[in-house]
Amino acid sequence: MSGLKTIRLELGRTKDNPEGNPRCGYEFTAPLTADGHLDAAGFKANKAACRVVRFWEGEKTEQGALRHLGPDRWVFSYAPGTEDDEPAFKFEKHRFVVGEYVSITEHDGITRPFNVTAIK
Repeated sequence: MSGLKTIRLELGRTKDNPEGNPRCGYEFTAPLTADGHLDAAGFKANKAACRVVRFWEGEKTEQGALRHLGPDRWVFSYAPGTEDDEPAFKFEKHRFVVGEYVSITEHDGITRPFNVTAIK
């Protein structure tokens, strides 16, 4: 059984941010299984509630949706079409638990690490 959770991701360590940056990241709502995996069936039943907010120091906050485009394809989308989609690397295999890391390819084409810092 899955439930909708709000997951906070903060920028992990990168060349430009060697300590990471809690003012850059995402908060998104998604259904998680009991062991912390994204639940595709739960997503299908709750698409409208699966939202994302991208916050980035010095930039305008963006609001969009989590989209599931196939068995291994999850993206954050902010407008119709695919030009602005931010693919999530192997989201279907990751456990969303505090302390784990995930990777997201952002608008600029760079894949960055993000730390799971909160789940509510």
